[in-house]
Amino acid sequence: MGFQVFETPGVDIDLAAVLHGGQEITVHRPLPATARATTLTRIPAVYDKGTAAVIVQESTLLGEDGAPLITQRNQIFVRGEGGFGGDRGPSARLPAPDREPDLVLDIPTLPQQALLYRLAGDWNPLHADPATARRAGYDRPILHGLCTFGMAVRAVTDRLLDGDSSRITGCGTRFAGVFHPGETLRLRVWRTGDAYRLTASAVDRADAPVLTDAHVTAR
Repeated sequence: MGFQVFETPGVDIDLAAVLHGGQEITVHRPLPATARATTLTRIPAVYDKGTAAVIVQESTLLGEDGAPLITQRNQIFVRGEGGFGGDRGPSARLPAPDREPDLVLDIPTLPQQALLYRLAGDWNPLHADPATARRAGYDRPILHGLCTFGMAVRAVTDRLLDGDSSRITGCGTRFAGVFHPGETLRLRVWRTGDAYRLTASAVDRADAPVLTDAHVTAR
């Protein structure tokens, strides 16, 4: 269930103008090791941010019994497509607690990280083609937001949930800035009840924000 907006029927946009703005995942029940499943995808909203549009893409993965396994909602930020007079959408934030984090972890990445992650099915050339990246205003390809967030969630799972991914009931983030393959991701984690608040930044660029308003909930 990768980020597949460019394969959505009726959505005709320039990939160089597209950024993954946010992600939210609800885990309804633990995922089976093997199963046949069906994904239902819809676009419940398109928000007008003035200079950009935000397309909300929702996918629900149904198990063999027809009951949902997970639901994910992508927020797809499309530069230059706003100004059509629509609803601006919600603006709720989830700031980090005002205290020192319970865990600070530096996560190195490989220069070929984006090329490896493309094997998951996200073929947006912004993450692999230097010419597309330059057309989008970047000096080189950027890493997929879901790859970056996946590393953060895995670190929480390994370090704070005893490596047991079945304990996770949900997660979400806002992608606050780009991250380049080969950089080091600095993860800060706060425990708040049965949830973990997260932020992440790029160590190589003076702690530039990468992930904000992020959380992982667990049983």
